Amino acid sequence: MNSLIGTYECKADTKGRVMLPAALKKQLSPVLQNGFVLKRAVFQPCLELYPMAEWEVLMQKMNGLNRFVKKNNDFIRRFTAGVKIVEVDANGRLLIPKDLIGFAEISKNIVVSSSINIVEIWDKDKYEQAIDDAALNFGDLAEEVMGQDDDTDGIS
Repeated sequence: MNSLIGTYECKADTKGRVMLPAALKKQLSPVLQNGFVLKRAVFQPCLELYPMAEWEVLMQKMNGLNRFVKKNNDFIRRFTAGVKIVEVDANGRLLIPKDLIGFAEISKNIVVSSSINIVEIWDKDKYEQAIDDAALNFGDLAEEVMGQDDDTDGIS
């Protein structure tokens, strides 16, 4: 799957249904019929939507963890807590389960944001706060993460 592109503002209805933006739905069209996995994010108060093929790649990596090591078992349990299989309905809507709405504190206004090969789903206010917080030292973070490799083919 190619990288996804875009950040979109949407609304969730009272049942937790979100209409996927047309531009994002078009990018996801090759994988729509396979379904998705929706889970709690590890580092942020948002949700992560994995196309099924991406989830399977991740599960292959996790399956290599030795379950007789306690920290591995603890990690697997925590990482998969609240995981749900979800589908986009015929109207292009995604139903977010109530427990995941509670985790991400999603209200009516949400942001759906691409994150390379997955989609993050945020409460709009929390998303704006996360972006503002990250902006304070984004230059330092960019240098630390991307500036270590001095090859000439890198990102500039």
